[in-house]
Amino acid sequence: MKAKETIHPAILELKNDLDRRKLSRREFLRYATLLGMSAAAAGQMVGWPWPKKLWAADIKRGGVLKISQQIQKIDHPARYSWLMPSNSMRMIFEYMTLTDADNITHPYLCERWSASEDLKTWTFDVRKDVKFNNGDTFTADDCIFTINQWLNEDVKSSLLGLVGSYLDPTGLEKVNDHQFKLHLKRPEIAVPEHFFQYTAQVLNHRTFEGDMKKAPHGTGPFTLDTYKEGEICIVKARKDYWQAGADGKPLPYIEEIRFIDMGGELAPQIAALKSGEIDLIDASDNPGPQIMAAVKNDAHIQVLPVPTATTRVLRMRVDMKPWSDNRVRMALKLCQNREKILALAYQGEGLQGQDFHVYPKHPEYCEKSIPPYQPDKAKQLLAEAGFANGLDVNLAVGSEWTDIVRYAEVLKQDAAPAGLRINIQTMPTSQYWEKWTEVDLGVTPWTHRPLGTMVPNLAYIADEEGKPVPWNETRWVDEEFSALLDKASGTLDVEQRRQIFCQLEEIQMTRGSIGIAYWMNTWMCPNKKLKNVKAHPNLVFLFNEAWLDI
Repeated sequence: MKAKETIHPAILELKNDLDRRKLSRREFLRYATLLGMSAAAAGQMVGWPWPKKLWAADIKRGGVLKISQQIQKIDHPARYSWLMPSNSMRMIFEYMTLTDADNITHPYLCERWSASEDLKTWTFDVRKDVKFNNGDTFTADDCIFTINQWLNEDVKSSLLGLVGSYLDPTGLEKVNDHQFKLHLKRPEIAVPEHFFQYTAQVLNHRTFEGDMKKAPHGTGPFTLDTYKEGEICIVKARKDYWQAGADGKPLPYIEEIRFIDMGGELAPQIAALKSGEIDLIDASDNPGPQIMAAVKNDAHIQVLPVPTATTRVLRMRVDMKPWSDNRVRMALKLCQNREKILALAYQGEGLQGQDFHVYPKHPEYCEKSIPPYQPDKAKQLLAEAGFANGLDVNLAVGSEWTDIVRYAEVLKQDAAPAGLRINIQTMPTSQYWEKWTEVDLGVTPWTHRPLGTMVPNLAYIADEEGKPVPWNETRWVDEEFSALLDKASGTLDVEQRRQIFCQLEEIQMTRGSIGIAYWMNTWMCPNKKLKNVKAHPNLVFLFNEAWLDI
């Protein structure tokens, strides 16, 4: 451990919790790095094995990587609705921090940070050796500008709900060109992790005017060559990137990446992968087992598995009838035969859910029993709500999410005995994303987040004016839930936070606006010629040090 490295006092408490087996080594690393300790120092402290060094003799430079990806409409990274466009653009635009495949957060454009003992003042030091691809020098002004974009209500970023719950523009302080401070409204442990949300790509404050395609000036290892919506995105390697490879030369190793839009149907993409026409399918928008099952015996393709908190959310708009009545919401949730849904929709590749947005492997998860399938009780609740003769509802789903369509079909069948008559309205995935916050009843994909506090702050709270935050698609706001969530977000002790989550989960189960029937295992399945890659729980692409065996 470096002598100059300052240790937050809470890290010693975390080490005591580890020694008493209240924390795993992975959880210790997660929290110690969030508090500003380097991953190397934290790993040394607990005997965590460090990755083997990549040697120059092992790598090759050059080549073109071909990826199947839907090339979606983009303008502002803070407004991404889903991961897919961030995967192509993260080759150009980078993040202040980086949360790896093990959910450990590392320095990135910010080379270090520290938190006050009360977790309300955070100091970030930015790197001094970084330039944007147009030659501009990266400084603290770019970080402050980017954060202000998140906090600007006119931008309508999901980060307004997450970061805006504890920070406003008055809390941003520029110390000098290479340091800034955040003065929070309340304690928050996960600030560095929030800076790696896929919508948090850092912008050039001198040139960005609302459309990243018009000023594609990022700090990343590639530059934008071509972007044609619905067709292709081509990025090409920089020669002056700030990170060096194992051979001492600037990264990246790959010369060019082509993201090719092959549509949303998986069959032709799988065929192209198996034939070698493409090297990888971007499955971030459709992470089901179909690709894995199709290629697992192919000698030319790797299958890299990862368990995740990715899920499908059955969401109900509480500001619209009949979902404004909690009895109706509970009736629908009771019609989920979770074991059957997981088996038929997702081939059993995951875990059953319990109608709250906390994954069983989140550190603060409070164990609850799986709600049983109870159509008789659902029928009784509908009668109490004034629907003794049953109820007709429309359920909106994206047609290219095959597991969601199957989920809807199973739910329709199993809700019929309760008197819920479900009309499934399928539509192209792109059309669903255009209206996902507006439909009264739908099923929305939500990606993995490493802490249980993160999605609730994105999706189930209101802003300071009492308006649901941008990604609160159900408009559900519960004062008791919000107060407990604030408390949990500033509580470092995992056991104490878990006790708070016992209450949070119960509230969302019994009077919330969502059903969660299953959590999803995911896989990354690249051609074996793509080297030095690891599957990430979010299926994000981290290809700075990837290379092609050509």
